Amino acid sequence: MIARFLFPFTLAAAALLPLAAQAEQALVPAQSEIQFVSKQMGVPVEGKFKTFSAQVAFDPAKLATSKIAFTVDTGSADISREANAELPKSVWFNVAAFPRATFQSSNIKRVNTTQFEVAGKLSIKGVSSDVVVPVTLAQSGGTTTATGAFPIKRLTFRIGEQEWSDTSMVADDVQVKFKLTLTGVPKL
Repeated sequence: MIARFLFPFTLAAAALLPLAAQAEQALVPAQSEIQFVSKQMGVPVEGKFKTFSAQVAFDPAKLATSKIAFTVDTGSADISREANAELPKSVWFNVAAFPRATFQSSNIKRVNTTQFEVAGKLSIKGVSSDVVVPVTLAQSGGTTTATGAFPIKRLTFRIGEQEWSDTSMVADDVQVKFKLTLTGVPKL
């Protein structure tokens, strides 16, 4: 149903790699994904965003100058055929007015050798909110994979308005999960 199409909040999620610094790294879209899980009438509903991009300049030795910017095409939200037809509408993502959701990092903090916290602004449907995204990095060969998950409140971003603001139908909590594969990240 429409509720499960709830903004696979992504974003942003995604948009939340702890990567940033001197030289930019490149996202490998074929090995990356941004998913979201919401609940409709208590039942988990999974979705994903099919189109997103990242501008990452991350150096674990220079976190103060590292930056991450992430853009998600809200019209690429994919839950089911029925839901996909509803999500672009004004009560959900309002894709005509707000075709993109974005994340812009403001601070990256190292938790341990492979874990980071990326703080920044998540903007969806014209509303911005501060978020902190926990990110785990794994390096293999020439790629670095950033994984993580973070919660958002869909109603904060006006996703699911009018009759869909009833949280007994569609829960306010949405879990954004991401796996982002990058090239060019310095050794951790």
